[in-house]
Amino acid sequence: MRNVLTRRSFLKAAGVGAAGTALVGTSLVTARRSQPETSGESAPGTGPNVVLVILDSLRKDHVGAYGNDWIQTPTLDALARDSLRFTRAYPESMPTIPARRAIHTGIRTYPLWEHDDTMDTGLYGWQPIPNDQTTLAEILGDAGYETMLVSDVSHFAKPAFNFQRGFNVFHFVRGQERDFYKPNWLTPQEKLDRALLGGPKKERHEDILRQYFANTANREGEEDWFAPQVYSTAMEFLEAASRGRRPFFLVVDNYDPHEPWDPPEEYVKLYDDEPYDGPEPWTTLNSPGDWLTERQLRRMKAFYAGEVTMVDRWLGRFIDKMEELGLMRNTLLVVLSDHGHGFQEHGFIGKVSSELYSELVDIPFMIRHPAGKRAGETSGYFASTHDVTPTVLGALGIEPPVSMDGQNLMGLFDNEDPAPRAYLTSGYHATVWARDDRYAMFSHSDGSEARLFDLDADPEQHDDLAPGNPDQVRKMLDSYVLEDARELSRSRHV
Repeated sequence: MRNVLTRRSFLKAAGVGAAGTALVGTSLVTARRSQPETSGESAPGTGPNVVLVILDSLRKDHVGAYGNDWIQTPTLDALARDSLRFTRAYPESMPTIPARRAIHTGIRTYPLWEHDDTMDTGLYGWQPIPNDQTTLAEILGDAGYETMLVSDVSHFAKPAFNFQRGFNVFHFVRGQERDFYKPNWLTPQEKLDRALLGGPKKERHEDILRQYFANTANREGEEDWFAPQVYSTAMEFLEAASRGRRPFFLVVDNYDPHEPWDPPEEYVKLYDDEPYDGPEPWTTLNSPGDWLTERQLRRMKAFYAGEVTMVDRWLGRFIDKMEELGLMRNTLLVVLSDHGHGFQEHGFIGKVSSELYSELVDIPFMIRHPAGKRAGETSGYFASTHDVTPTVLGALGIEPPVSMDGQNLMGLFDNEDPAPRAYLTSGYHATVWARDDRYAMFSHSDGSEARLFDLDADPEQHDDLAPGNPDQVRKMLDSYVLEDARELSRSRHV
């Protein structure tokens, strides 16, 4: 039988400071105490609410708060000043779908080689949340929350993925990437003629853009781009939720800045105002990047940076709406990315599964506490995507109905460290990754083609130490990668 704290019992605990709530931190309870109550039920629009924002393909080092000095991200930078910001956060698995499975369940998808019944892409772990795993939305729905999802992740529009599980209300913005949304034979050839098509996957590259251009043919103003549509709808949901009598859980899952990158010209000019009359690098596929000229690569980076800034601007409007509605004082706000994107720092473009360098695995991750606790501070705790669900439940004083692999990070707000992590592991298809306080290592899942880097001496990961350090490689494979895999496999088959 589930041991789930109901909304009524939560409010009762808030009033008396129950010991059970204190075990997971009293921070959100304290934030609520100044709010009005009526007969044991919440007054309209009061919390504790939860907003979870997921961004796709946003690199940590492309955000000002994480040290970037050329991309404009004023919203994320301001949010960092109000949040606890994790400096060592990584996805427990990649790419889009495996990472989200962990976010929504608190249960690891890793080891990915156990999930070989893949869909669409042929990537290990690329499959729906298993039916025997309970989602965060389902748990919070049982606890009396209004649950809402807004997303433009194109895969979510496919019924087989079923990521809307547990949401009372969900809205999918159609048309991203290769979403079969509009007849692609309507794409004008002259539009495709403007696109830079290259690399070993040129034909698939063209197929994606042909569909994407058909999907986006009727754009008129900036509000018709995907990020504006996602956040505008999310603002409508906020308006409705603020008038309700129940707390709410809102997931805003924005596929941008995932490619294709085609922000309005004003954003591109922020990063490339020099004359350019060549084919436009609107997208790329996961491949070596030697088919790009230096000028084309600079142009591609400008498109990506412009997309990042557009996302940041519309996220800012969404947060402004939260402020306007008085929701910031009683809402836990979590913002993170699923993975990054390579731009030839190590010879590849995109998300090559065998190249798990920092540009792909380092992610931004921030938690804004409604009472302002630890605002502007950082944590070097190894945080990951599978920590989201147990952290949200811990903040609300809700006992997980099943054992979860992730950690409840809320103790950090009360100077109580979560269970220590000496290392973290991850995976992308047939490649495994691990890091500890000093080293990062990735290899094929059988241990071949290993690469090892000393992050203290070589943070940009240019000096591969694996050939001269077989013992360190073996330690990270046996004690980190395979031990995690064995332990997770045992727990799933008990």
